[in-house]
Amino acid sequence: MIKVEVAYALPNEQKIIALQVTEDCSAYEAVVQSRIAEMFPQIDIENDPMGIFGKAITDPKNYILKPGQRVEIYRPLIADPKEIRARRAAKAKAERDAKG
Repeated sequence: MIKVEVAYALPNEQKIIALQVTEDCSAYEAVVQSRIAEMFPQIDIENDPMGIFGKAITDPKNYILKPGQRVEIYRPLIADPKEIRARRAAKAKAERDAKG
C-alpha cells in the first residue's frame, strides 16, 4: 500500500483527501476510492481533466501513482487566460492614455 492524496478546489473551498491505495492504483481509481465526487457533485470523474501536482495527465485511468503523489481534479476554465490578460493590458493602456 502507498499513501496518496486527491484534491479538488473551488474559489472559496478546497478539499484534500489522504488515502492508502495499492501500488498499482491509477489516478482515476484513487479519485473513485476517495469518494470526493460525493462531496462535490459537479465533479465528472469520467471527463474532468486531472493532474499530478499541477501537471496535467492525459490518461488518468492508466497513470499509475507513485507514493506521495497528489491527484488534482481540474475545473473547466470560465474564460481563456490569454484573453483576460489582453483585456487587462488594453484597459491599463487606455487608462494611461486618458491620463495623458
